[in-house]
Amino acid sequence: MKTLKLIITMAAFLQFWGTSSQGQIKTGDKVPVFSLQDQNGKTFDLSTVLGKQPLVIYFYPKDETSVCTKEACSFRDSYQDFQKYGAMVIGISADNVASHRSFATHHNLPFTLLSDPKNEVRKLFGVPKTFVIPGRVTYVVDKNGIVVHEFNSLRDGEKHVTEALDALKKM
Repeated sequence: MKTLKLIITMAAFLQFWGTSSQGQIKTGDKVPVFSLQDQNGKTFDLSTVLGKQPLVIYFYPKDETSVCTKEACSFRDSYQDFQKYGAMVIGISADNVASHRSFATHHNLPFTLLSDPKNEVRKLFGVPKTFVIPGRVTYVVDKNGIVVHEFNSLRDGEKHVTEALDALKKM
């Protein structure tokens, strides 16, 4: 009986705090269409770029935190490689427009940052949480709007860049 209680408690804990990715967008899925405000306060509508170029959409927890800054700067440092493949890089977090503007300016980020303050797009993609920390997931999307690669790693922000570039090379 104690074992059963422990199993039920653990299951409840993992369901509430765990890294469940039920409903997460996967390779082969069509990318959901959304619109959010960018770091300049302009509305970015994904439907306006679908069909024109590959996309690298990465979700990250928070501006100006250690791993998130390393990840963003790694995307910045490899930005010409992404351009070589014709890919648009888009970063998304719950930070507000002013925070994104400051983050982009402070680190000279040449790509789009989108503000998702209610985590609606994060939920639309099914990006999992680890405990209370929003997940870090990168999606590579082809010109047809199909996810061709996804990578999930909360701790290794810089690997998101190498994973995305490898996926673009294979397209």
